Amino acid sequence: MKDTFAGYHPIVNFSFFVSVLAFSMIFTHPVCLAVSLVCSLTYSGYLNREKALRFNLRFMLPMLIVTALINPAFNHEGATILLYLRSGNPLTLESLVFGITAAVILITMISWFSCFNKVFTGDKFIYLFGRVIPALSLILSMTLRLVPHFKAQMKVISSAQKYIGRNVSNGNIFRKARHGLRILSILITWALENAIETADSMKSRGYGLPGRTAFSIYNFRRRDLTALAFIIACTGYIITGASLGGLYFRYFPTIKGNGDGSYSVSLYSVYLALCLSPVVINLWEDKKWIAIESKI
Repeated sequence: MKDTFAGYHPIVNFSFFVSVLAFSMIFTHPVCLAVSLVCSLTYSGYLNREKALRFNLRFMLPMLIVTALINPAFNHEGATILLYLRSGNPLTLESLVFGITAAVILITMISWFSCFNKVFTGDKFIYLFGRVIPALSLILSMTLRLVPHFKAQMKVISSAQKYIGRNVSNGNIFRKARHGLRILSILITWALENAIETADSMKSRGYGLPGRTAFSIYNFRRRDLTALAFIIACTGYIITGASLGGLYFRYFPTIKGNGDGSYSVSLYSVYLALCLSPVVINLWEDKKWIAIESKI
C-alpha cells in the first residue's frame, strides 16, 4: 500500500521523526516506552509488511533478550535483591528492570530509524538542508542511501558473475572465496567511480554556489499545515508536561515514578496520538480510497 504520510511535505516528516526519536531516547517511563515501541513496530509493519515481521522475529527479539540480560550481569545497583550470583554480586530487581528498559529503547530506536530511512529519502534531506549546509547534506544523503544502493548493485554484480561461473556458489571453498573477493573488488571499484561521477555532476551543476536555484516537487499545502500544527502542539504539550514532572520515573535506588494522575494520563494519550499519527493518516487515506473504488 502507498504510504500517504511519506507524501507530506519534508518539514512535516522531519518534525515528526525528530520528536519521536528524541522522546524515545529521553523518556524512560514504562508507559512512554511501551507506546513508542508499539507504535514504531506498527508503522514499520505497515511500511515493510512481512519483511518487518521476519526481521523483528529473527533479529529484534534475540537482541531484546540479550540486551536485557547483559545489564544485570554487570550492573548490581538497586535496593531490592533477588538473589546472589556465583561471583557474590547481587542480582537486583532494579538492574533487571533497567536492563529491559535499555533493550526496549534500543529496539524502539532501530524500528523508528527503519521507518525514517523509508520515509525521509535523500532528496528530502537535500531539499531541507541543501541551502543551509550543502556539502554536509549531500554527504548525509549519500550515506542514507549507501546500504540499499550497495545491496542492489551487489545483486546485479552477483547475477552477472553467476552466468559466467564465478559466483560464490561455484567451485570449492577456495574458488568461492576468490569469487567473493572478485565481486567485492568490483563493488568497491563501482562505488569509487560512482562517487567521483556524483561529485563531478554536482560540481558542474553549481551545487553549493551562492544564488543557485533548485527545482522542487514539494508544495506546502493545507494538510501539511494541519499536520505540522498537530505535531508542534503535541510536542509542546509533552515537553511542558515532562518539565512539570508528569513523566518522571526512576530506577535506582528503588523503582519510583509518577503516572497515576489524570494529567499523566493526558500526556500518555497525547504521546500515543503523536506516535500513531502516520498510521492513522495512512489508514484514513486507505479507507477513503476503498470507499471511492467501491463507488466506481
